Amino acid sequence: MPISKLLSEIPDSYFGKTMGRKVEHGPLPLINMAVGIPDGETPKVIVDEFIKAVQKPENQKYGAFHGKDTFKQAIVDFYKRQYDVDLDKEEEVCILYGTKNGLVGLPICVVEPNDYVLLPNPGYTDYLAGVLLARAKPYSLELTPEHQYLPQWDDIEPEILDKTKLIYLTYPNNPTGSVANTEFFDETIAKFKDTQTNIIHDFAYSAFGFDQKNPSILQSEGAKETAVEIFSLSKGYNMSGYRVGFAVGNKEMIAALKKYQTHTHAGMFGALQDASTVALNECDDFLIKQNEIFKTRRDQFEASLREVGIPFEPMKGGIFLWLQTPPDYDGEAFVEYLLQEVSILVAPGVPFGDNGQNYVRISLALSDDELLEGAKRLQGLAHLYK
Repeated sequence: MPISKLLSEIPDSYFGKTMGRKVEHGPLPLINMAVGIPDGETPKVIVDEFIKAVQKPENQKYGAFHGKDTFKQAIVDFYKRQYDVDLDKEEEVCILYGTKNGLVGLPICVVEPNDYVLLPNPGYTDYLAGVLLARAKPYSLELTPEHQYLPQWDDIEPEILDKTKLIYLTYPNNPTGSVANTEFFDETIAKFKDTQTNIIHDFAYSAFGFDQKNPSILQSEGAKETAVEIFSLSKGYNMSGYRVGFAVGNKEMIAALKKYQTHTHAGMFGALQDASTVALNECDDFLIKQNEIFKTRRDQFEASLREVGIPFEPMKGGIFLWLQTPPDYDGEAFVEYLLQEVSILVAPGVPFGDNGQNYVRISLALSDDELLEGAKRLQGLAHLYK
């Protein structure tokens, strides 16, 4: 079967390749800690609205390409209420059919071939595909535990920054669980707002900030001159199967993304928009409860590892824990060891960048019983770290 040269040069999506595959494991019941699919149910008020909205005749026909006014207004109101950020619902909001579509599609919209794009290392695996589809040049944005996985702009060669047209950031960070504060965003916007460099902030895990609320990059002065933020309903609202998100911020990037989507999509199903409108308008309390659940899980899981001296990176936000591998293992070897010896499936660190070579990513999006059992099995491997 033919495949284009461009597509053949793009690596397979790690999760596209691995999700749903049959896993051979040891004798214990398998605990899947590899995928970040929220384990809870969608709030009833959202489901009820979706059921009702499916039955509306107007939702059974083509809708407006760029979304319902009610949904866009809910986005505007949500950002004002949560972050005190003002948005224009027509020029600074773009509805997305899953945030991945925006994250992968934006480089095609806003960079030229051979422009440099900085990608966080470690960071979400599929940013790279968007850069390669745009025929741009990916460049590693080094993130290290010494700096809490925040980029050090002064450490990047000026000639690289001069060629850089786009930077991806993601906080809370997937996979490390690190977070950014307002000061970091202020410094970043101040550095790039008068340049030709734009910023995409992947805010998929916005709901999960355990020591303080996660700030929006758009709260920084001048942010809308250079930045867009990608927000997901999947994690905070337990709506991963609905595939709903949105981009907000810089009007030029939003306009480009909306134009792109008119050629690749024909408007989001109206019932999805109605359900998502209820989520944004009526479920702030649910976001608080969701954060509390994962904070408790974080506290208990980290305590289990700390008790036996297993090293990990402090998890400040998100739903993943970044676990160091034992001295004699890289991430991929340790994944296989865990699978065969204790029947735990985790994700290797390398797909997130070569800085993840000696790490694995553990999802806490499991039931309390599964997390407790997983922690016990890991405690039994403490001798590997001695």
